[in-house]
Amino acid sequence: MDGKYLLFFIGAIGAFNGLVLAVYFLFLSKRKTIPGFYLGILLAALSLRIGKAVLVYFNSNLPVIYLQVGLSACLMIGPALFFFAESSVKPAPQHSKRARWQLSLWLGAAVLFGLVFPYATHRALWGLYIIRFIYAVWIIYVVAAGVMLRSLFGRLRSTSNPLRSAEKWLLGIYGSNVLICFSFVIALLFRDICETYYGGAVIFSIVLYSMIFIRLYFNQAAGDFYLLPAKTTPKKMPGANMEAMLQSLGQLMQQKELYKNANLTVSELARHMNIPSHQLSQLLNEGLNKNFTSYVNGFRIGKACDMITEGHPYSLESIGYEVGFNSKSTFYTAFKKITGTTPNLYKENMLSEKDHSLSIS
Repeated sequence: MDGKYLLFFIGAIGAFNGLVLAVYFLFLSKRKTIPGFYLGILLAALSLRIGKAVLVYFNSNLPVIYLQVGLSACLMIGPALFFFAESSVKPAPQHSKRARWQLSLWLGAAVLFGLVFPYATHRALWGLYIIRFIYAVWIIYVVAAGVMLRSLFGRLRSTSNPLRSAEKWLLGIYGSNVLICFSFVIALLFRDICETYYGGAVIFSIVLYSMIFIRLYFNQAAGDFYLLPAKTTPKKMPGANMEAMLQSLGQLMQQKELYKNANLTVSELARHMNIPSHQLSQLLNEGLNKNFTSYVNGFRIGKACDMITEGHPYSLESIGYEVGFNSKSTFYTAFKKITGTTPNLYKENMLSEKDHSLSIS
């Protein structure tokens, strides 16, 4: 009996403090972040589900509205976990439309199902179908989140590219959610032969307090534990250095005719310059207000115009391939964008100018 009360205490206090943290992340935190928003939803949904599990396990005579709210909260756990993981590994400036409509969809479904088929009068429907549907949604999002984090799992034993602290936290939060989901699913499928119903509550409480303790103990660590380090804004290059690098880059492109390589990439060009690829992109963006493709295509079209003007015997399509384009359509599109006319019209104009000059002479 004492053991049961200890489990009740651990689960209940975890659920309560989970709600407190959810309110903090959603409304009180001075540093509003997208991962923090989804973490708040995740903590709120888990706390409601776990609070219901703890209360029912130790008091089966609770009002049925508690059961309905606790079960309905499961519809939000999976989506919140997935978008928390996504926004942590793929930082975005604002909530994506996909996240908004999916969260709204499941919240609306939970409210609608609760109003049309209340648990109090449809216990059999909830017990046989609705709860299984809710858990299926939960599992699908858990799997999707795992796929989202697969690159981090692949680096667990890496020595050349080890995980950062924030990435370890992210995997820890995901792993604890997998265990919580597993414990509830097992309890649902094998409720007659095993007692894992309160397992999710215990796991949640242990993980929650471990995170709080470590966060407070290592308070000197920069940033929040649920966020990957923010991308830093690259420093602007000095003007003189930028001009010199652009001049060297232009000479390299002209002398080695690197643009003729249809498979040329920014990484390969950066290797020729002995600079990181991100620095090359920054150089083109700040110095010329161009991206890599526009820059390379400028050399290709310039060479194509020279070949057309010189009366090269190649067909226009062949000239496109010769200067580095891998298809006729991309050549014609780039030519029109850069020169304002088509290769055919450009050739006709060149021929007419030559004829005119010959007639005058």
